[in-house]
Amino acid sequence: MKKSKKSFSLLLPVYHGDCPEFVREAFGSISSQSCLPEQIVIVIDGPVSKELDNEIEHFINVIDSKVTLLRLESNQGLGNALYEGLRLCSHPLVARMDADDIAEKKRFEIQLKYLWQYPEIDAVGSWICEFDSDPSRCERIRSVPQSHEEIVRFARFRNPMNHMTVMFRKSAVERAGSYRPMPGFEDYDLWIRMIQNGSRLANIPEVLLRARTGEEMIERRRGWRYVRQEWHFAKAAYQTGFWSFPLAMRNAMLRSTIRLLPAGLLGSMYNFLRKKRT
Repeated sequence: MKKSKKSFSLLLPVYHGDCPEFVREAFGSISSQSCLPEQIVIVIDGPVSKELDNEIEHFINVIDSKVTLLRLESNQGLGNALYEGLRLCSHPLVARMDADDIAEKKRFEIQLKYLWQYPEIDAVGSWICEFDSDPSRCERIRSVPQSHEEIVRFARFRNPMNHMTVMFRKSAVERAGSYRPMPGFEDYDLWIRMIQNGSRLANIPEVLLRARTGEEMIERRRGWRYVRQEWHFAKAAYQTGFWSFPLAMRNAMLRSTIRLLPAGLLGSMYNFLRKKRT
């Protein structure tokens, strides 16, 4: 299919912790899409290295799309960065992606067709293939439920969508209150509020993105800092009324216990909860 532009924006945050080499690979997967975004909003969340700045500037020079660059003076966290970036998205459909992941060539094309075909759906995601170091080697697949009803049931216990794969209707996200500060759970928090606001969600049951994981990802998701984030999110899910008090306590206690496991055991848990490729 010949490359063509459609009326959607891509929202992509970058911060000092992103590796320039990984960002270059992510940008390359965007440039090679079968359907390019009309607008790309890059939010630079605080100061970044000269190397990372160079990768961003090079991408702006070569990409055949309008780039809106937002530089935040200090690191404000993912929730605030996405909130500010979404305000600058000028199209009714917005795709999300992280700066170290690799989109499959037809990702945007497939999701655009889906949202045009199903106008009642406000956000659509997909499965992801997780890799540790080699993007061509799929280590695990994180599959998520397909239908809205399955997503609602799944969300009572686990995050029902892979955030970096989602394309959504901007108006539906804004009606639910948009992104807000919720470290570690910015997307889960948003899905819950969208569900309660009457939005319908879906996932396409195929891999549309390869996500970088490995030991660094495991370390980020363990320890007392993440335990505090688990309890903060559980409190928010209870306050919205999506989780009952017993369910919020059960989820927070169970997940907190997992966060305190040694890195090796936590990695085994992730392999268990995902589909291991052989």
